[in-house]
Amino acid sequence: MSPLSSSPNWPPQPPLVAILRGLPPGEADDVGRVLLDAGFGALEVPLNRDGALASIARLVALAPRQVAVGAGTVTTTAQVDAVAATGATLIVSPHFDEAVVRHTKALGMLSVPGVFTASEAFAALRAGADALKIFPAEAMPPAGLQALASVLPAGTALWPVGGVTAESLSAWQRVGATGFGIGGALYKPGVALDELRRRAEAYVQAWNSSRSATHP
Repeated sequence: MSPLSSSPNWPPQPPLVAILRGLPPGEADDVGRVLLDAGFGALEVPLNRDGALASIARLVALAPRQVAVGAGTVTTTAQVDAVAATGATLIVSPHFDEAVVRHTKALGMLSVPGVFTASEAFAALRAGADALKIFPAEAMPPAGLQALASVLPAGTALWPVGGVTAESLSAWQRVGATGFGIGGALYKPGVALDELRRRAEAYVQAWNSSRSATHP
């Protein structure tokens, strides 16, 4: 099992990943600035919408070096290559595919595959995953994550994704979550920038409050 990457943007601080599904390239700069100003540590554009690679390239050019920028819904090694060509460093998948994880690591990028069972989690760690995306988190309550975390190596990065609200961060963090992917509750195409800023700041504030409570 590989240790966490020593990349300058790993782990992201705070470990909140903005999932920007459907982000138009022409809006990437404005959306990215709002999220960076709010304090998000990672930006992800899923590949299953048009324009994703162009949006990723815009975010890579915008973000400081310590912010992880990359793609979500990555399902093939060819997609990993296409994302790498933008200069991005983060590859997130909805599932675990050993070939995708190993190819990602061979390119020196960060790998966060989706898992739901102990078998998937251990296989992903053996392949070199830097963090585990717990997906869909709606189907695994915090008690389920606590049970899974209890059998995984100490220090395993566990990121629930799916249905995570600012109000639920603390419950997840108390049972072992070390980061989160936040999608539709944060960003959908057409959201006003002021509203996006309000949502983003609420998540960062919730993370900071929860972090202080669990690590006094």
